This record gives sequence, structure tokens and C-alpha cells, in this order.
Amino acid sequence: QVQLVESGGGLVQAGGSLRLSCAASGSIFSINVMGWYRQAPGKQRESVATITSGGLTNYADSVKGRFTISRDNAKNTVYLQMNSLKPEDTAVYYCQIALPGIRVWGQGTQVTVSS
Repeated sequence: QVQLVESGGGLVQAGGSLRLSCAASGSIFSINVMGWYRQAPGKQRESVATITSGGLTNYADSVKGRFTISRDNAKNTVYLQMNSLKPEDTAVYYCQIALPGIRVWGQGTQVTVSS
């Protein structure tokens, strides 16, 4: 059984920074994709950034140049460094790990950016 525990959300002013962390535990297959998704009130959940176990990354256009995803494979942990935050980045951020045949979600962490 795989579990994800997220941390690092909070309230920040526009232009500020936050760093999210997500630690995976359980039966983690070495080849996987970890990522961050977000869901704002009244909107669908969207992909923010993903990273493969080999380090290949993909970003949503809206966060390119501002957010950086990284991972520590030894710790099964993925990070999201968010800089130059905007009010439209306000959402619940969810971590996900994609393994062969299964996707597991974290519980979500609130990020609020005030103008």
C-alpha cells in the first residue's frame, strides 16, 4: 500500500514563494512518475508539474519559469518550489504518484496567494 504525505502549503503574498513537499511510503516501484496537481474552487483539477524517476519534467504553461519540480529518489520525495506566486495560483495542491497499474493521491495542501 502506497501513501503520500504532503506539507508546505500556506498563505503568502503575491510575489512570494512556497515550497511543497510530498513523501511517499509503502511499496514504491523504482520506475514511476510523481507530480503536483491543483484544484481551485469551482474548477477542475489540473496538472501543474510532473517528474519521472529519471528526472524528465513537464510543466503547465501557466507555471513555466516560476515553479520547479524536483525529487529525491532515495527519499521517495517530490518537491515543488513555487516562486513569483500569483493570486490565480490559489488552490488545493495534490501530490500524485503513478505506478504500474495504479495512481495514488495525497490528501492535498492549501496554497493561498493574497493580492
